[in-house]
Amino acid sequence: MPSDLEKIDGVGPTVAQKLEESGFRTIEGIAAASVKELTSTAGIGAATAQKIIESAQRLSSVGLVTADQLWHKRQTIERITTSSRELDALLGGGIESASMTEFAGAFRCGKTQICHQLCVNVQLPPDKGGCSANAAYIDTEGTFRPERIINMAQAKTLDPTKALKNIIVGRAFNSDHQMLLVQQIQDNPLFKDVKLLIVDSLIGHFRAEYLGRGMLAERQQKLNKHIHDLLRLAEVHNVAVVTTNQVHATPDVFFGTHWN
Repeated sequence: MPSDLEKIDGVGPTVAQKLEESGFRTIEGIAAASVKELTSTAGIGAATAQKIIESAQRLSSVGLVTADQLWHKRQTIERITTSSRELDALLGGGIESASMTEFAGAFRCGKTQICHQLCVNVQLPPDKGGCSANAAYIDTEGTFRPERIINMAQAKTLDPTKALKNIIVGRAFNSDHQMLLVQQIQDNPLFKDVKLLIVDSLIGHFRAEYLGRGMLAERQQKLNKHIHDLLRLAEVHNVAVVTTNQVHATPDVFFGTHWN
């Protein structure tokens, strides 16, 4: 069966396969990509990549739109309750789809607890603050606990067994694996029903692997690509992306420098 990507000018079966293997599986995703991304990940020449992106932009809604078109698109945004009225109010009604939300704080302040709760709450019907949808969870620190999901599901009168089945979990062991899981989740059959993607935590592996000021530029370049991939996933698939980040009082320790 021909790929949808073959609707794009300059994309035949071979190029479509290269694009899909590189993580570009939708016309919208290619329309939002840069020439550098296509040339470096899919092995496509710069001129061909430019032609493919321009064709994808013509086929998709990516690009210039009128304000009323943007307004209608905003009406498709969904919100997930945090189970805290005060926090929901601060967030404008809850966690928004088609966007990325970060929870930052000190160690053991409750960031992972919120992530677990959101994985349950997204499964609630809209009138209860959910989306009647599934969740995906990238666990970088080994802190995902099915037992907490069971407890929280029971508190929301959901079937605990079904609640667990509705969550895709990936344990990331390094930064490259973490970035790969973002693509693998999109390949999972359950992804079509996913409205929430958690990355807990976002930069833990990057901090551990890229030590010293000499590696700061390389770390930031790689991290920027990861964040760009997450933002594109959120916008293209109307998914709420939630990340956590641990705040440190003395960040200089990661650069091998201690100040008095």
